[in-house]
Amino acid sequence: MFPHKTLAALLFLPLAAQAAVGIQRWHTPEGTQILLVERHENPIVDIQISFKGAGSAFNPQDKGEVSEFTAGLLTDGTRQLDEEAFKERTNDLAVSLSSGSSSEGASITLRSLSKPKNLNAAVTLLNHSLTQPRFDAAVFDRQQKQSITALKQNETDPGFIADRAFTRLSYGNHPYGRSAQTSVESIRRVTLDDIRAFHRTRYGKNNAIVAVVGDLNRHQTEALVKKALDGLPERSKESGSIPAVPVRGAMRQNIPFAGEQAQIIMGMPLIKRHDPDYYALVVGNYVLGAGGFDSRLMKVLRDQYGYTYGAYSSLSPSTEAGPLSIAFSTQKANTAQALAAARKVLADFIAEGPTEAELAQAKANLTGSFPLRFDTNAKLLGYLSLIGFHNLPDDYLEAYPKAVSAVTAEQIKSAWQRRVKAEQMNIVVVGADK
Repeated sequence: MFPHKTLAALLFLPLAAQAAVGIQRWHTPEGTQILLVERHENPIVDIQISFKGAGSAFNPQDKGEVSEFTAGLLTDGTRQLDEEAFKERTNDLAVSLSSGSSSEGASITLRSLSKPKNLNAAVTLLNHSLTQPRFDAAVFDRQQKQSITALKQNETDPGFIADRAFTRLSYGNHPYGRSAQTSVESIRRVTLDDIRAFHRTRYGKNNAIVAVVGDLNRHQTEALVKKALDGLPERSKESGSIPAVPVRGAMRQNIPFAGEQAQIIMGMPLIKRHDPDYYALVVGNYVLGAGGFDSRLMKVLRDQYGYTYGAYSSLSPSTEAGPLSIAFSTQKANTAQALAAARKVLADFIAEGPTEAELAQAKANLTGSFPLRFDTNAKLLGYLSLIGFHNLPDDYLEAYPKAVSAVTAEQIKSAWQRRVKAEQMNIVVVGADK
């Protein structure tokens, strides 16, 4: 048996640089999707089980963070083990077991040695976390108070205020806007009964995606998954579907805030995971503002005018239209000029597209750095979960750099002209004088 420190070190050993990622993928009769990458170099297994439809987008409208509490409490005790005993058990087994939620789903992640004695005991603990969570009243009360404290602290941060206001403008009552509606009052309304109901109705075998990386073969993985999910409902009772994001006209919100700086965000809902313009939008975004000091926003707002230390654009692809956003801070006296400059950079990029030099640099960076995104088992596990969650193709990790390399400047120009509309860009200024 390896000591705990040895396990921690092994978890982050890099994968062979030139090794192809061979993904095995199948479904169980109950509908569970399984993705496996065998890695037998080290006696380690990484497992992530995700549940579609169990994220914050599915929180009740008047109760904040039900999904977050549900997922978080899965690894804070079982019927057999209270919180402290649960922690001691994970230490005794030398495993890492964690859980959490995102916008559209929730997940639980296990790292263990692959030796059968260790792994069987670890998967039993994983199963009990999923099917017999303790949902302890004292632990929930503590976490609820911590969440309220954290929200109050965040509400003093101009960046948080701007992000939340931008999400509200962009998504309104759409599920993607649900997290931005969270308030102290809505968190206080959550009860353990709400959490138990969320778990009972949204965690099922049919909406589970199991990603496995490590020292297991397919036969062993099938047995592992069966044991891990044993006792879960065959089907979740609630749908995990996300409606289309409605088109909304551009809105602006000025929010007074003390201090010398104004925080500015502008953008709109834009990109889906299966977007036909996906690669044209992604590569274009690198040129616009995701490329650091080489991006147009940085060259104009920082280098040319000195309005800000940093200006960035980002894309967040989702099942439905995730946001394009441009964000920066500036001295309040420069707010109008800096915002006008950012809007001109965007307008010029839409009108002209990237230069060939900009395109070449974007491609080199995106393709050159891409393998580093999954150069350890732990990183690869996240990509397997992403592929399964969004039903991406088996060869996604090989296809991504090829697709980026094939994008032309004309395709980028066309996509941005068709998709990014000035009349749909929302603007939030935190630190506005009025």
